Amino acid sequence: MPHASNIIYCDGPESPHAFDVVPLQPRNGSLDAMCPVCKGRGQWNTEIDLVSFRCKRTACDRCHGAGWVETGTDPIGLPDIEVSPEGYPRWTIRFEPSDTEMEIDPAQPGLTKT
Repeated sequence: MPHASNIIYCDGPESPHAFDVVPLQPRNGSLDAMCPVCKGRGQWNTEIDLVSFRCKRTACDRCHGAGWVETGTDPIGLPDIEVSPEGYPRWTIRFEPSDTEMEIDPAQPGLTKT
Protein backbone atom coordinates (compact mmCIF):
# COMPACT_ATOMS: atom_id res chain seq x y z
CA MET A 1 0.00 0.00 0.00
CA PRO A 2 1.56 3.31 -1.01
CA HIS A 3 2.14 5.96 1.60
CA ALA A 4 2.93 9.66 1.48
CA SER A 5 6.59 10.49 1.19
CA ASN A 6 8.90 13.44 0.77
CA ILE A 7 12.33 12.02 -0.07
CA ILE A 8 15.32 14.35 0.20
CA TYR A 9 18.78 13.49 -1.19
CA CYS A 10 21.80 14.81 0.71
CA ASP A 11 25.08 15.53 -1.11
CA GLY A 12 27.22 15.40 2.03
CA PRO A 13 27.39 16.53 5.63
CA GLU A 14 26.73 20.17 4.64
CA SER A 15 23.22 19.36 3.34
CA PRO A 16 20.30 20.72 5.41
CA HIS A 17 18.82 17.32 6.40
CA ALA A 18 22.10 15.35 6.57
CA PHE A 19 21.98 14.95 10.35
CA ASP A 20 18.21 14.58 10.91
CA VAL A 21 17.57 11.72 13.41
CA VAL A 22 21.30 10.84 13.54
CA PRO A 23 22.39 10.58 17.20
CA LEU A 24 25.73 11.75 18.61
CA GLN A 25 28.25 8.97 19.23
CA PRO A 26 29.61 8.49 22.75
CA ARG A 27 33.22 9.58 23.16
CA ASN A 28 35.74 6.76 23.11
CA GLY A 29 38.35 7.45 25.79
CA SER A 30 41.24 7.07 23.35
CA LEU A 31 40.02 9.76 20.93
CA ASP A 32 40.39 13.47 21.64
CA ALA A 33 38.00 15.73 19.74
CA MET A 34 34.66 15.73 17.97
CA CYS A 35 35.04 14.99 14.25
CA PRO A 36 35.01 18.24 12.23
CA VAL A 37 33.19 16.59 9.31
CA CYS A 38 30.28 14.74 10.98
CA LYS A 39 30.24 16.79 14.22
CA GLY A 40 30.32 13.74 16.50
CA ARG A 41 27.72 11.63 14.73
CA GLY A 42 29.96 9.24 12.76
CA GLN A 43 27.54 9.15 9.83
CA TRP A 44 25.02 11.22 7.90
CA ASN A 45 21.95 10.70 5.75
CA THR A 46 22.42 10.34 2.01
CA GLU A 47 18.66 9.96 1.56
CA ILE A 48 15.84 10.66 4.03
CA ASP A 49 12.05 10.55 3.81
CA LEU A 50 10.78 13.56 5.77
CA VAL A 51 7.39 11.88 6.33
CA SER A 52 8.41 8.47 7.71
CA PHE A 53 12.05 9.39 8.58
CA ARG A 54 13.34 6.25 6.88
CA CYS A 55 16.82 6.94 5.65
CA LYS A 56 19.97 5.66 4.00
CA ARG A 57 23.22 6.63 5.72
CA THR A 58 26.92 6.60 4.99
CA ALA A 59 29.76 6.38 7.51
CA CYS A 60 32.10 9.33 7.90
CA ASP A 61 35.49 8.61 6.34
CA ARG A 62 37.32 11.14 8.52
CA CYS A 63 36.49 9.44 11.85
CA HIS A 64 35.59 6.01 10.41
CA GLY A 65 32.17 6.14 12.07
CA ALA A 66 33.41 6.84 15.61
CA GLY A 67 32.31 10.50 15.67
CA TRP A 68 35.60 11.42 17.38
CA VAL A 69 39.15 11.89 16.08
CA GLU A 70 42.69 11.77 17.43
CA THR A 71 44.32 15.23 17.59
CA GLY A 72 47.79 14.06 18.58
CA THR A 73 50.30 11.94 16.73
CA ASP A 74 49.11 8.56 18.03
CA PRO A 75 48.07 6.11 15.29
CA ILE A 76 44.41 5.12 15.25
CA GLY A 77 43.54 1.41 15.49
CA LEU A 78 40.62 0.34 13.30
CA PRO A 79 39.01 -3.09 13.12
CA ASP A 80 39.65 -4.76 9.79
CA ILE A 81 39.51 -8.18 8.12
CA GLU A 82 42.51 -9.87 6.51
CA VAL A 83 43.17 -13.26 4.92
CA SER A 84 45.17 -15.63 7.13
CA PRO A 85 48.02 -17.74 5.70
CA GLU A 86 45.56 -20.66 5.62
CA GLY A 87 43.24 -18.65 3.34
CA TYR A 88 40.53 -17.84 5.89
CA PRO A 89 39.32 -14.35 6.85
CA ARG A 90 40.20 -13.16 10.35
CA TRP A 91 39.75 -10.00 12.37
CA THR A 92 42.75 -7.75 12.88
CA ILE A 93 43.54 -4.18 13.92
CA ARG A 94 44.74 -1.81 11.19
CA PHE A 95 46.64 1.30 12.31
CA GLU A 96 46.39 4.57 10.38
CA PRO A 97 48.19 7.85 11.01
CA SER A 98 46.05 10.41 12.84
CA ASP A 99 47.07 13.38 10.71
CA THR A 100 45.47 12.10 7.48
CA GLU A 101 43.26 14.87 6.12
CA MET A 102 40.24 13.74 4.10
CA GLU A 103 38.01 15.57 1.62
CA ILE A 104 34.43 14.57 0.84
CA ASP A 105 33.77 13.84 -2.83
CA PRO A 106 30.35 15.44 -3.54
CA ALA A 107 29.80 13.16 -6.54
CA GLN A 108 30.08 10.09 -4.28
CA PRO A 109 29.15 10.91 -0.67
CA GLY A 110 30.84 8.60 1.80
CA LEU A 111 33.87 8.12 -0.43
CA THR A 112 36.93 10.25 0.16
CA LYS A 113 39.83 11.72 -1.72
CA THR A 114 43.18 11.95 0.07
